[in-house]
Amino acid sequence: MIPVPGDGWVRLSPRKLLLDPVKAVGQAIVPVVVALVGISQSDMRYWPFILPVAVLGPLVLGALPWLTTHYRLTDTQVQVRRGLLNKNTSTAPLDRVRSVDLEASLLHRVLGLQKVQIGTGVDDDRITLDALAAADAHALRTTLLRRRSLQASPGAAPAPPPAPADEAVEAGTGEPGGPAPVAPAPVAPLVPASVLLAQIDWSWLRFAPFSLGRLVLLAGAVGLLSQLGDDLPIWNEQAATSAWEWVTQFAVVAIVAVLVVGALAVWVVLAVAGYVAQWWRFRLVREHGSLHLTAGLFTTRSITVEEPKVRGVEMTEPLLLRLVGGAELSTLATGVENGVTQVLPPCPRAVAVGVGESVLEHPGPLTEDLVPHGAKARRRAWFRQLRHALDLVLVAAVAWWFLDLSWWWLLTLAGALVVLAAAAGEASYRHLGHALDHQHLVAGSGTLARVRTVLETDGIIGWVVSQSWWQRRIGLADLIATTAAGNERVLVRDVRLEVAVALADRATPGLLAPFVVHTDALA
Repeated sequence: MIPVPGDGWVRLSPRKLLLDPVKAVGQAIVPVVVALVGISQSDMRYWPFILPVAVLGPLVLGALPWLTTHYRLTDTQVQVRRGLLNKNTSTAPLDRVRSVDLEASLLHRVLGLQKVQIGTGVDDDRITLDALAAADAHALRTTLLRRRSLQASPGAAPAPPPAPADEAVEAGTGEPGGPAPVAPAPVAPLVPASVLLAQIDWSWLRFAPFSLGRLVLLAGAVGLLSQLGDDLPIWNEQAATSAWEWVTQFAVVAIVAVLVVGALAVWVVLAVAGYVAQWWRFRLVREHGSLHLTAGLFTTRSITVEEPKVRGVEMTEPLLLRLVGGAELSTLATGVENGVTQVLPPCPRAVAVGVGESVLEHPGPLTEDLVPHGAKARRRAWFRQLRHALDLVLVAAVAWWFLDLSWWWLLTLAGALVVLAAAAGEASYRHLGHALDHQHLVAGSGTLARVRTVLETDGIIGWVVSQSWWQRRIGLADLIATTAAGNERVLVRDVRLEVAVALADRATPGLLAPFVVHTDALA
């Protein structure tokens, strides 16, 4: 049960007493096992003392958060008090609540609990309640968001108090005991109905293998396996020699083909499984003046982004995903963690464009042609990639010197790197560009991934014009729009200096007027 405004302090759900000890044991299990194994190899006399501490310690520490955490909802604030020795009280004014996110891990769901995170738009600070009963968490979220929408509504006036009895008689028939007039009921402000913007379509699973975001997890697993590989009993010189002799009995090409097919099959299974686990029952709706995203199979997420704080969107098309017509979409907002919130899974590009235009409430920025930056920008894009290739060639030359390799290998590697650098440079230039309408600044960027960033001009709070020595030589500049949303900057790279100044002046009329006038006077 959520507290009624004005009530006293309330504890979290008693089921937290089951949640936190299990989490504490899970977090401590690896170091405890390692410590016990180390002790067992040295001396067994301390086991009767260490074992109770190792088992009971996490249980006691896990129970402390429930004993020391209280919260309450007043007429104006949400307050959370926690701490045993050092008391800490966090408050959030109700009119400053910007987001109420819900999250539930598999253990939370088994216990019927959810974690509530209340954001106020101040940096990344959030008030966290872990854990509330699922019904209480949803009720608290609805209450906070509805209070915010009602306070923002100009027609949300409180109901007038009932009139005294004598005034009712005077306003009625004038006869004592006569029928009192029926006062008109106050009109409650209309709450807009929820609007569904997108939901999961399982035909989108075809995009999962082409999104390489989960390669980081796979690389981490391979790294962990390599660290533990030396301790495996099958990993020794005799076993390796026997395995190599067995492999050489077959055709090397066939073995490579089998390994490649097997690796691809494993990757497809992992990618599809991860996609399903992350985006299960995905829904994106507009309600209470916010974008509300829900998704997750094992760990469910419920993320709220206040629409007035959304200053733009970013559509990303990674190389492989772009080849099959897919894209990802994120919002750029103030007052949310990291500023960038992915609101769509890898999906058809048309879906990303449609949802992005719905969020922007303006068609065109995600599809219109960008203004190219010219031949000088293309030359810089090529040279930038060729410089990276040259760095790798120098590293390879040092390795060649110490390992005494042949020149043929070094020349082959250098040629391949130059070709790849040229292709990357051309791709980087083709993704480069900008556009401006009366409401949005659009910037294109990316090398392998094509990124289009759309920022509301009302969200621009300043400009930075930056030139390196090489850029000054050829009259180019980097134009940076500073903002409180997203990554706090939108970069228009390698644009002509006069175009950069004119673009900034058109996007925010009057902001650069002194600079433009001063530049003209100097000219």
